[in-house]
Amino acid sequence: MIYPNITIDDIKKKFNLSFSEILQEIMIEKSLNQTALAEKIGVKQSQVSEWLKGKSKPGYDNLRSMCENLGVSAERLLGLDK
Repeated sequence: MIYPNITIDDIKKKFNLSFSEILQEIMIEKSLNQTALAEKIGVKQSQVSEWLKGKSKPGYDNLRSMCENLGVSAERLLGLDK
């Protein structure tokens, strides 16, 4: 299938997103703010804020909780779903 409005740069950008950018994208899709995401996965809102700023990254347990509670794959969260 051909997508006439998508450029190579769009594709490169899509597959070179940081964790914080991927998380922001998912939060927008799911209509979640930081507080709602924190409550959903059982962490403090300040922790979500740190992830979104790129100051820290979640550990295994939090990644697993995100996958389960947001209905997304680990590959998507980690930017590996190329």
